Amino acid sequence: MTRVLILTASYGSGHNVAARSLAAGFECERAAVTVVDHFRELVHPLFDRWSRALYHTLLRRAPFLWGLGYSLGDWMASDSSLTLGATRLGTRRLAALLERLTPDVVVTVHATPAAAMSALARLGDRVPPHTTVITDFVAHSQWIARHVDRYCVADTEVRHELIARGIPVERILVTGVPVRAEFAALGAPAAARQALGLSARTPVVLAMAGSQGALGRLPDVARALRAMRRPLQGLIVAGHDPRLHATLSRLTDGTTIRTLGYVDDVGGLMAAADLLVTKAGGMTLAEAMAAETPLLLYGSLPGQERRNERFAARAGIALVARRRPELTPLLEWALSEPDLLERLRAQMRRLRRPDATDRIVSAVLGSGVRTR
Repeated sequence: MTRVLILTASYGSGHNVAARSLAAGFECERAAVTVVDHFRELVHPLFDRWSRALYHTLLRRAPFLWGLGYSLGDWMASDSSLTLGATRLGTRRLAALLERLTPDVVVTVHATPAAAMSALARLGDRVPPHTTVITDFVAHSQWIARHVDRYCVADTEVRHELIARGIPVERILVTGVPVRAEFAALGAPAAARQALGLSARTPVVLAMAGSQGALGRLPDVARALRAMRRPLQGLIVAGHDPRLHATLSRLTDGTTIRTLGYVDDVGGLMAAADLLVTKAGGMTLAEAMAAETPLLLYGSLPGQERRNERFAARAGIALVARRRPELTPLLEWALSEPDLLERLRAQMRRLRRPDATDRIVSAVLGSGVRTR
């Protein structure tokens, strides 16, 4: 039985969603899978809690600082001394974990454990074949490490970026981002609407901003939807934020817009929607593409989300509202032009990779040969 170690981190929900999707895929192939949160289990639980609190505070209070840090990180190599050792965090415990578990292969879905694996190889430790799965639609320097054996990437554009940064083409595999299994077999829109008690005759707009809804600008979206003159049905997902849920409920009270808390069946919501208004998280883009749900991107944070947003605009799968005054006109345009929404769907159909998990699992289990 093949032993697989998956290393993840709880910074945003996308990394853990990818890890769980891959774990389920490997288990279907009868592999023994261990999933480890790098910061919580290999660095320290207090460090994990403190650093995530700082991360979310920056994103809420000073997103420009996060964007600045993201840009600076892209300017330097993952093993640069200027990272002050951040990319080597947890390497001692990681080495001990590898010795104890003796995995046949390692898969990382976050940049820091990817760099830590590379650091161990650079120090001369014997490490198993290592695949890193990039969960955004951009290539960032902190994902790139000298001793990564294989990169699984979201799109050919990311592949081209990695090649331009010196990664040999044979180490890069375009697989897509691994999404939840439900996205491989979504029901018809009519059935999804019926399950949610929605009319088949009136457009449905879904708005969300990841599991931490407050990191988006959902109140702006609620006000814009409430002010729309055309008939519509709205679903706004507040996520794990009761204060935001209360705010959105007040804004949508007495309207055809429904406010929801955290939702497990995101696929069902996307299948029912004519349009998804969201910020450009990597997992959200991958899931929307798998569901063929047209996108209106709004409230994307500086850093990886803004770069994901640029990818989506260039690829022709999304409309983009960068400022609040642009939101209502774009909503009106999208809902009044069925041909526009169909063009967005057609592009998604061309680029979507709902079988990304199967592709990655097949690649990892099918080849233990190093490419370096």
